[in-house]
Amino acid sequence: MDSGPIDFVIPWVDGSDPDWRAERGRWAAKEPCAAHLAKWNDGEQRYRDWGLLKYWFRGVEKFAPWVNRIHFVTWGHQPPWLDVANPKLHVVRHEDYIPHEYLPTFSSRCIELNVHRIDGLSDRFVYFNDDMFLTAPVGPSDFFRKGLPCDAAIISPIYLKQNGVRAEINAMYAINAHFRKAEVIRRNPLKWFSPRYGTALVRTLTQLPYGLFTGFYVHHGPVSYLKSTFDEVWRAEPETLARACSHRFRDDSDVNQWIMQYWQYCTGMFSPRSPKFSSVYEGAGELERAVADISVGRHRVVCWNDAADIDDFERDKALADAAFAVLLPERSCFETKGSVE
Repeated sequence: MDSGPIDFVIPWVDGSDPDWRAERGRWAAKEPCAAHLAKWNDGEQRYRDWGLLKYWFRGVEKFAPWVNRIHFVTWGHQPPWLDVANPKLHVVRHEDYIPHEYLPTFSSRCIELNVHRIDGLSDRFVYFNDDMFLTAPVGPSDFFRKGLPCDAAIISPIYLKQNGVRAEINAMYAINAHFRKAEVIRRNPLKWFSPRYGTALVRTLTQLPYGLFTGFYVHHGPVSYLKSTFDEVWRAEPETLARACSHRFRDDSDVNQWIMQYWQYCTGMFSPRSPKFSSVYEGAGELERAVADISVGRHRVVCWNDAADIDDFERDKALADAAFAVLLPERSCFETKGSVE
């Protein structure tokens, strides 16, 4: 095992909180242009609560008991069942780490681009979205190997229908401004053509004739980071990151945390890992398969990605809860003793 602690970071928002909704509404009225630009990627499915957060904590306790600390990032609300006195838990409000000039913010881009500022965050950490769950045992070497973040650097053209595509395009401008693709690959060929990538290597091979990076394969799983990467990118691209953070809502000119991930690729600060490390399920069409796989812990990590095509939210929410309850029925140490299981 590599020396040094590994922390987990997870942001969470309670989209049903009336105070949060009221504040968000007030600021949206002040900035209708920004809200309009982001509307395509800012629907109700981005904020509604599936009630699955307790299973995230149960999964961590059962399948990653080695984690050093969990930094739980929130606007200010928190689940009533969360045991905030747990010594492994650090509840972080936005104002605790995001520079005051960017607050209040309702954009995940600002929230994630500043996580390196969290007080007490370890030099190595894993960033989760709240729809990414551990469903089978994982070890530190699944996230960091030889001190470096584990990841799959696979060159793949940007898919124009993908959520967040504008942020990805904006990141490519910055990446290509700082790095020459041929030189990057020549410095670390075994990291770009690792057998761990399997058939996904075909994506990279098809893009070799092009002089610029055309995009990277999006894994939709937890991302391992070095805190120093965030410091380095903030020094290299202060205006790009500050502009994204200044938008209280998602904007088409933003970048997101992927720019940090891509930077690690291009500097060689990563260790190759299979792109199949996590499995993604999205929307109504994949709910049945997700429920079956989650209930038996078929994968180490799953991402249950909400989507606008879910027309019976309460029914599907109950199905997802039942699947997780089969796999993780016991209350974790992060839940208060009086909470309902």
